[in-house]
Amino acid sequence: MKIQRVRAMEILDSRGTPTLQAEIVLSNGVRATAQVPSGASTGRHEALELRDGDPNRYAGKGVLRAVGNIENTLGPAVTGLDASGQEAIDARLLEQGSGMGANATLAVSCAVARAAAQAAGFPLWKYLAGSRQPVLPVPMVNIISGGLHAGRNLEFQDFLVIPRGYPDLQSSLEAVVRVHRTTGELLAKRGCVLTGVADEGGWGPHLNSNEEAAAILREAITASGASMEIALDVAATHFFGESGYRMEGRARSATEMADLLEAWLPKYGITSIEDALAEDDWEGWKVLTRRLGSRVRLVGDDLFATNPERLNRGIQEQVANAVLVKMNQIGTLSQTFDVIDRAKAVGYGAVISARSGETEDSFLADLAVASGAGQIKIGSITRSERLAKYNRLLEIEKWEL
Repeated sequence: MKIQRVRAMEILDSRGTPTLQAEIVLSNGVRATAQVPSGASTGRHEALELRDGDPNRYAGKGVLRAVGNIENTLGPAVTGLDASGQEAIDARLLEQGSGMGANATLAVSCAVARAAAQAAGFPLWKYLAGSRQPVLPVPMVNIISGGLHAGRNLEFQDFLVIPRGYPDLQSSLEAVVRVHRTTGELLAKRGCVLTGVADEGGWGPHLNSNEEAAAILREAITASGASMEIALDVAATHFFGESGYRMEGRARSATEMADLLEAWLPKYGITSIEDALAEDDWEGWKVLTRRLGSRVRLVGDDLFATNPERLNRGIQEQVANAVLVKMNQIGTLSQTFDVIDRAKAVGYGAVISARSGETEDSFLADLAVASGAGQIKIGSITRSERLAKYNRLLEIEKWEL
């Protein structure tokens, strides 16, 4: 089980942007790899994603420096360690400094876990779970995209559905596919030109307002006969400025944003809202949570950045009631579990999330099951980097749980 070799390479993510793959070889001959994602809608409190900055290569977004950090520093630092000691390995990775890049440390951290699971003869989710109670997560699925995921056609970033009342994941996904298809048909009837899909596989139409997207999605749910709740990812940081929240031609205060969202809850059947306000608008978040926190899941993504210090502040100040968990926001598997476990311990929800720039690696699906969080946000039900994770969940449900 000792780590014998660590190496890395530059690969491409779902947007054609470079990212990392790390490989771990154990002394017993077991080999395992892990690929890391990259976000477009990134908060300023996320851990460093190391890029080369060379304008003549991938517009500065190459990751050869991170590859070098793995092969010359991180790899040697963990070589010889027992792969089953995840926390010790992650601690050793972090000792090398934040300048290594969270993309580099995460690639090694996840590859080690996968290698250890293979060596132990366990499915990855079972190995990761440890003493936790594994749970097959309910998907939160992107249907209509806006914001940075779809060329800012709408201010709000995602309009999603959460299937409810289905006996298993397979039937849930069938219903989601019906809603996705019906939404496309409704958009086409309205004259929207649908020439492709957004970063996460959802429809990216030009509409007159954010509310129109919510209305179309509710209409599609009804027309398809599906049982779905609606979730929003507002990603409000990206339209927040000195004048407030600038959307649809005018500025709104945090209170006015709360007014708008509160009116939508019963109208469209919304049960989850992510990043309703900006990442550092703590006072606004307090107001929002007091007003809506007992009726809807208020998820912090940019707000918490999968960072235990920011999550603890949110808990202390009674801000939001759930955390979005993105491994590459923090940099190691152990830190990721620390955030999940802390949230669950105080009654906050946890949503395990992919990024807009993804790979075919299905690690996230196993993580979601192992964590017991109960919810996963992968993207839509198109594009292979999304389906790799959905199909892995189906495999776990069918053959392993």
